[in-house]
Order: sequence, then structure tokens, then C-alpha cells
Amino acid sequence: MSPLHPLICLAALVGLSACSSLPAGRAPTGDVTELMPGARWEVADMEAATPLVGDTVVVPKPAQPRVPASDVRARREADGSLTLQWREAWYAALRLHLTQPLDLRGALDDATLELDWRSDDMARAGLHVGMACGPDCVRKVNLLRASRAAQGQGWQQLALPLRCFVRDGADFRAIAQPFFLDSSGSGTVQVARVRLVRQGRPSTGCPDYRSESVTPVTLDQVWAMDWWMPRHEKKLQAVREAVAAGRPPQLVFIGDSITHGWEDAGRRIWDERYAPLDALDLGYGGDKTENVLWRLQHGEIDGFQARVVVLMIGTNNTGDRQEDPATTAAGVRRLLDEIRARQPAARVLLLAVFPRDAEPGTRLRRLNDRLNQHLAGFADGERISFLDLQPVLAEPDGRLSTAIFPDLLHLSEDGYRRWADGMAPTLQRLLSAGPLR
Repeated sequence: MSPLHPLICLAALVGLSACSSLPAGRAPTGDVTELMPGARWEVADMEAATPLVGDTVVVPKPAQPRVPASDVRARREADGSLTLQWREAWYAALRLHLTQPLDLRGALDDATLELDWRSDDMARAGLHVGMACGPDCVRKVNLLRASRAAQGQGWQQLALPLRCFVRDGADFRAIAQPFFLDSSGSGTVQVARVRLVRQGRPSTGCPDYRSESVTPVTLDQVWAMDWWMPRHEKKLQAVREAVAAGRPPQLVFIGDSITHGWEDAGRRIWDERYAPLDALDLGYGGDKTENVLWRLQHGEIDGFQARVVVLMIGTNNTGDRQEDPATTAAGVRRLLDEIRARQPAARVLLLAVFPRDAEPGTRLRRLNDRLNQHLAGFADGERISFLDLQPVLAEPDGRLSTAIFPDLLHLSEDGYRRWADGMAPTLQRLLSAGPLR
């Protein structure tokens, strides 16, 4: 299939008469709103964004780039399609902006967001397709495996149900950015005929946001594909070796990149405080609750009996997906149940998700504050203890210091020392309490 030339047609989706022309052999699937004509395009990396004016644009570098080797660019092709190319990028995006926002409230149940795409260079990349659904509302669908499967297959059609981008309470009355795609790593993708189709026929589905946090899956992200599963296998082997040597883990830390960082910025403190306790670090960068659940169900805390399990997870659920804190809390509750089933004698120290962003009051900070309110309710005074370390990590006014949080999310060595010091009294009490019966 070749890309279709854009149509000079942009109208309200609801009640639109079909205006698309289709190649031979394809029947129209419903009323169509072509989005590319009249749209403004923007190309971005993690540090800057620039409009696509003319035929080619390269995202400019700041004076001191965080990723000097990255290169993100886009070009218009003669057939009306657009090509996004990125190299060694932490983030690359192509975004469509409408001058006249669309009211999609009447089309959320049966419409599809469709495009033609061609991905000939995806060995080190993968795509998300998304929509900005209003103020502080961005939703996207992970198509890493689909975009890799399409590599070298020529032009493909993608049709996503519009409901993939809908959450309870969302307001779709003025959608000015109905389409973007983003990725990282290195790759090339060509897109054409981005459109909304009423009563469209989806070519793929999407996870149910109401149960995503409790459905075990591996971490499918471009930057994790090379190391996530090998890390899991390495941890299983480390447990087997420790058990065989008669030194099974007594203290287990479970979490995401902040816990993973005990092996990096926090290594010195780990070696001082926790290595003598035969501790095991099960932190994985990027993990959400569902990824931790997969790991637990695939053996990471089997075959030994720990005294204490320290659990902190959820900031990627609320950060990357911006999901309802109640949904994230359901994922944490599911993990607590899994830990109890696999480590019945262990006490659990459930940590409040650490603060993020420079100042209190940001959307992500508010989401995590609400999440922590849910988590505090899981403490039972015996099996599960809850501890909020924000008072020892943040400044008295709630702001974050870059000396403790260099990127306003992850910890420095001083941050890990504050974590260890703040946790020490509670952890010592739990370690001394003996196993549960």
C-alpha cells in the first residue's frame, strides 16, 4: 500500500460526510476527518521543540546538551508524508497541532485514530502513539512490538480505538493535539494520512486502564529491552547462589529505578548498611506495579525466607501514565498480597513514594501525594508498616534540592544516605521483631 495524499478536508467529526478517497480495493469504513491538512507540526527531543517549517528541520541543541550525541530531525516527503528520524535520543517526538480544536465527546465509543506508517529502521527503537486530551492530560499507547513487527514490511495501516485515550472524567471537548508519536534510541518512521474515522475498524487494541496496574507484564520499553530480562535472570541466579552458600537474603528491597540506584549512586551506603545483612536489590529502572508483579510471579522472591521486605513502587504509574492514584494503589495492594503468599514470615516496610518535581503542587506531586494517602491505609501494625520519608528528603517548605534529587526524581549519594538514616529506626525494629507466624 502506498501512502495516500492528504485531502483538503477538515471538519467536525460528528455528523461529517465521508470525504476520503481510497485506493483501489479498499472500502471506506466511515466518516473521515483528515488531520494533516492545515495542521502545524512540531519536532521535539527531551530538551527542545521546534516547528516543522519548510521541508526539513533539526531540533536545535542547547548550549550544554544533556545528550550531546542525540540527533532528532524530520522532513516532508514529495508524496505529502512526513519522516521522523532520531539517533541516540533519550526522547524524540513528532506532534500534530490543530488551529481549530476538535470536539470529540460524541465519538469516543466507536471512532478510531488511524494513520499509514512505514517503519524501516526499528531494531533499536519502538513507537508510542498518543493524544493530548486536554490540560494536564496526555495519553499514549505502547506500540513497541507492533512497530518492530512492521519493520521492512512497507506501508501499513494502524487503527487505534479512540477509547484507548479515554479515562474516567476526561473532557474531550477541545482537542488541539489529537496525534503525536514518540520514541527513544535510534530509528526512522514515515507517517501519512493521519485521520479520525467514525465507526472505524480497529487493527489493534490497548490495555484496559482500569486493570493495567494489576496485570503482570514485562517492561516493554525501548531503553529496557537489552537489560531488563537479563537482570531478572541474573537476580534469580544470585538468589540460587546465595541459598547454596548458606547465606540466603534476609532483607529485600523491591522497586523501580530509585531502588535500582542502590547499585549506583547508593552503592557506598548499601555496602556499609545492607550488604552485611545479605540484602537483595530487586529495583528495576522504569518498572510499574504490573512489571514488579510479573517479576515476583516468576521467582524473584522464591526459595528463601527473608526477614524484611522493603517495597516502594508507583511513581512510574502516576508519572508515565498519569493514572488515577487509586488504580496505582490497587497495583501496590496486589503486590503486598503476592509478597505475603511467597514470603509468609516476612514483615513488609511499605514506603511512601518519594517526592518529585522541584516544588509542591505540581500535577505529578499531587498524584503521588494522593497515592501515598492510599498506601498509608495498607499498614496493619503487624505484617505491614508504612513510612513516609518526605520530611527527611525534601526541604522544610517541600521543595527538592538538586543536591539530593539531581534530576528532581532520582537520588544522589547524599539522598541515599538520608534514605538509609531516615529508615534506620523502623527497619531495625522490624529486623529485630522476628518472623511472623
